[in-house]
Amino acid sequence: VQLQASGGGLVQAGGSLRLSCVASESIFNIIVMGWYRQAPGKQRELVAATSSGGVTNYADAVKGRFAISTDNAKNTVYLQMNSLKPEDTAVYYCYASKGSIYWGQGTEVTVSS
Repeated sequence: VQLQASGGGLVQAGGSLRLSCVASESIFNIIVMGWYRQAPGKQRELVAATSSGGVTNYADAVKGRFAISTDNAKNTVYLQMNSLKPEDTAVYYCYASKGSIYWGQGTEVTVSS
């Protein structure tokens, strides 16, 4: 599975961004898709994930502000990020779990105060 992420950028605190991750194959066959992030000097952490069964999972730090969704027709998973904070600044990576774990390239999100 090849994953192509996009949508990062520079935004002021309180603003919004939507990240997209397009898969090279139907996401019907993918068990879990989601997003991790890695801030400078920190470990990569799970942000949000969604399963083929419709179960979603969010990091406590983003609950109520971020929303993960999928568009099966476009083989795409989205991460809508609202009320962004400077601490959300990181490189965001999409991933897919289908037996093995597949990673997209990162997309950088910078939130200015």
